[in-house]
Amino acid sequence: MKFIRPCLLLAAAVCFCLTGCSFGKEKDQKLTKVTLNEVTHSIFYAPQYVAIEKGYFEDEGISLSVDTGFGADKTMTAVISGNADIGFMGPEAAIYQYNEGNSDYAVCFAQLTQRAGNFLVSREKTNNFQWEDLKGKDLIGGRKGGMPQMILEYILKKHGLDPKKDVNLIQNIDFANTSGAFSGGTGDFTVEFEPNATMLESQGAGYVAASLGVESGFVPYTAYCAKKSYIKENPEIIQGFTNAVAKGQQYVAEHSAEEIAAVIEKQFPDISKKDLIQITHRYKKQDTFKETPEFSREGFDLLQDILKEAGELKEPVPFKKLIDNSFAKKCVR
Repeated sequence: MKFIRPCLLLAAAVCFCLTGCSFGKEKDQKLTKVTLNEVTHSIFYAPQYVAIEKGYFEDEGISLSVDTGFGADKTMTAVISGNADIGFMGPEAAIYQYNEGNSDYAVCFAQLTQRAGNFLVSREKTNNFQWEDLKGKDLIGGRKGGMPQMILEYILKKHGLDPKKDVNLIQNIDFANTSGAFSGGTGDFTVEFEPNATMLESQGAGYVAASLGVESGFVPYTAYCAKKSYIKENPEIIQGFTNAVAKGQQYVAEHSAEEIAAVIEKQFPDISKKDLIQITHRYKKQDTFKETPEFSREGFDLLQDILKEAGELKEPVPFKKLIDNSFAKKCVR
């Protein structure tokens, strides 16, 4: 008995230490409700859906509800107005609202993707597409000032094309309706996120000609942000949220497209398993997903260069003003 008792005490101490070092919460602990507004619902954000389906947010004491904004401007409005606790969108939205002079501006605390997630879809199949082929063509683009449109213009200029003169840009179609407009006969080319790009291919209505993510390089295309006041008042929630995202990123980095698709298929009931695997593989192959949520300074600089070139930014915003990597660094360790 004298030998057993110290062993029991030692075991209890080890369990206590392991519990104290974990970012997770006890399963029976009351969960904190957090509302996330995502810019759109896409396989492009696979690590987030892995985190949801694997229960990583609950492990961190968070009961997550997700709304879709259908546009970075709408998602940012939800955050600033308080209708969402956390926003998930292109960080350019945070730059815009900072420059508007809002004292309680949104700060980005975790980055999810590191490449553009959209693709150029052609009406006619081509085996040797060149960006110069867009000259004189009708192209369905995105909202002025939005990341999809600015990335597109950046790539066009990179290939010697003037977006205002050499291409007939169509920008009066709502973000959610571009693929429908294209399949209905509008435009020679369109820029689409997944699953719309693959769905157009499956329908025989279009063909993926190029990846904007590959052409533009490493850009912080989507990130999580919250108002300064929310982050200051709820550091444990932000840390737990970031931990869950990091676990999702790690899972995606370490597993195959087939395994990832099996986890997130409930999020996309209208997409076939075959298409889901194909889309996930395409994103993994081009190194779309970050493996940690830490925000890249180099990517932020490139983002601001793209904004300047698009005429949407006159003066750069300090990295430390809009980016808080402290939560990402803790969970990475």
